[in-house]
Amino acid sequence: MPPGESRAVDDFQNQYKLLFANRSLIATALKHRSFLNISNEARILSNERLEFLGDAVLDLVVTDFLYRKFPNKTEGQLSKVKSILVSKPVLGDVAANMSLGDKVLMNRGEEKTGGRQRKSILADAFEAIIGAIYLDLGLEEADRFIHKYLLADYKKILRKGLYKNYKSVLLEYGQSIGGGAPEYRVVKELGPDHAKEFLVEAWIGKEKLGEGKGKSKKVAEQEAAKQAVKRLDLEEKS
Repeated sequence: MPPGESRAVDDFQNQYKLLFANRSLIATALKHRSFLNISNEARILSNERLEFLGDAVLDLVVTDFLYRKFPNKTEGQLSKVKSILVSKPVLGDVAANMSLGDKVLMNRGEEKTGGRQRKSILADAFEAIIGAIYLDLGLEEADRFIHKYLLADYKKILRKGLYKNYKSVLLEYGQSIGGGAPEYRVVKELGPDHAKEFLVEAWIGKEKLGEGKGKSKKVAEQEAAKQAVKRLDLEEKS
């Protein structure tokens, strides 16, 4: 393992009190795709695959937590709470509070454009780390990590009310008027692969209701839904 990656792994393990048998897993979890321009590695060796796995583990742990914590809430109520807790803005804030941005491996270009503070990058790294913990240390350790850094503050997160799932609000509206689920159309992709920005439109039926930009499709869709919700004056009803 190159010295830079080895130092990042040591710093991570020391700060978060985790000891990996397979150190390369945590190195990969910290590796933003822009870093591959430095390491000359294939795209598949960024943290995106671990993020995919970590997202599923996070979903399971949070779902289990909410199911047990709120025995009287309906499936719809539990889904709303879960969608907030696992959303990119929330995970980005959690990762920022952990100073995770200091640990992510990225190139100078990404760093100069604010990559270490970018919530989407931090949220992705948080999920990738969960995936690495699951593979190396097991589900129980991944569960402990998620509880310590996310679920221990679930009341505070929900009280803030800053993480409304606008896509969920717009979905309910579409269903209520018989228009079905909103359609999110990617109309433009801007920038290089390591700093891509998406432009997305939100449609219900034949009507365009909103437009949003973001560093990922999910973020852009949420922004488009947010614009639509404001346009339709649905915020007070949600």
